[in-house]
Amino acid sequence: MSTSFHAAYAHLPTGLARDVRLTVDQGRFTRVESGQEAEAGDHRLPGVVLPGLANAHSHAFHRALRGRTHLGGGTFWTWREAMYAIAAQLDPLNYLTLARAAYAEMALAGVTAVGEFHYLHHGPGGARYMDPNMMGQALIQAAADAGIRLTLLDTCYLAGSLGPDGHAELDGPQLRFGDGDAETWAMRVDDLGDHLDGGPEHLRVGGAIHSVRAVPRDQLSTVADAVRARPRPLTRFGAGDAYTGPIPLVAPPGVNRSETPLHIHLSEQPAENEACLAAHGRTPTGLLEDEGVLGPDLSAVHATHLTPEDIALLGGHRSWACFCPTTERDLADGIGPAVALREAGARLSLGSDQHAVVDLIEEARALEMHERLATLRRGRIAPADLLIAAAAHESIGWPDAGRLEVGARADLVAVRDDTVRTAGADPEQILLAATASDVDTVIVDGKVVVLDSQHRLGDVGRLLHDAITPLWKGV
Repeated sequence: MSTSFHAAYAHLPTGLARDVRLTVDQGRFTRVESGQEAEAGDHRLPGVVLPGLANAHSHAFHRALRGRTHLGGGTFWTWREAMYAIAAQLDPLNYLTLARAAYAEMALAGVTAVGEFHYLHHGPGGARYMDPNMMGQALIQAAADAGIRLTLLDTCYLAGSLGPDGHAELDGPQLRFGDGDAETWAMRVDDLGDHLDGGPEHLRVGGAIHSVRAVPRDQLSTVADAVRARPRPLTRFGAGDAYTGPIPLVAPPGVNRSETPLHIHLSEQPAENEACLAAHGRTPTGLLEDEGVLGPDLSAVHATHLTPEDIALLGGHRSWACFCPTTERDLADGIGPAVALREAGARLSLGSDQHAVVDLIEEARALEMHERLATLRRGRIAPADLLIAAAAHESIGWPDAGRLEVGARADLVAVRDDTVRTAGADPEQILLAATASDVDTVIVDGKVVVLDSQHRLGDVGRLLHDAITPLWKGV
């Protein structure tokens, strides 16, 4: 049975539209019509309706660090020690509890799919669980409970650091992250099935290289090749395609498939670049080019400290650049060259990374605001392009989501336009005024997950408190 929604304003691929009726059947939009009166039985959506937002870079367990790392100032590296301390406290059960609450918080902020950069694989000291993917399974269950789709970016993490003489071995809490070598990592990931091969409908499995600091040069191509060998989802259909029906799971003749997502932390810190230059005589981006890792399937997360040559390489491959502005400013990482990358041909996506803030609207706004600070110019990225970055589901392997159009997954976010933050704002510029607190309704694959700003799991603040407080008792 189909369900219809009516929005006074909605951001369609063609731009802002008024009086939009959206009909949903079997989790997909079957009709999207503007200039339509609401009909009896329509569910009226408040404010301005956006496509579902995609959090392209998440470390769920980092949510426990919010408000805990600021005394004494510190650096990225002292922050990392606090992160290791939390990692040491987690097991499959409390990881499920924490991730469920973190993903529910994302849903409240309008996130309908998350890319989880997952490297907390094993038990204390590196001991293997009976199911070597038990920590990943906790994340899969957490996303299902929270009502959002998950791209599990299972991350290869083999070395503790990189110096002029090469890589150091994993040590202490890092032992939980490693699989020994890239081939063993790939064998473990092969046991994870997603919606393309009979696994959970909300799950997509991709992969990640943690960084050039954590994966030796001779292992980089093994990781990339293993990820690229996995089943691939469909590309989206453009306006000129002959096929106009709902997007199926099997591609019709002549329709290509997109790539399985491959992500990497890239040039987040100057120290990473310095270590890579000392060890290999190449920047991290140049090293990835040499080893055949760059490509349109690759998301370079942070991409903060890049040379002009690095920017040209990422743009030439049409790689994704995933910015996490609220994390990059929290950790004093710097401001990355978003506009320069886009002008070179790279595509932009957004993530909340360590979850110092969970608000994809703020991440989108910060992308523009940080550019203003760096260049002393306004209007660097248009509101419509900020929305495209905030809804870049393709970057995490869901090319049939992120647009309010026929055949796409029925994801939408209704943002109120009558709050103290949004009252009087132009609906076309709602991302420059709203916050996550203004999200009223969130629908994922046609199912209501958030209604009247309340998550279906109940009090998410209480869930977060109950998940996080016990972890700090052990630190």
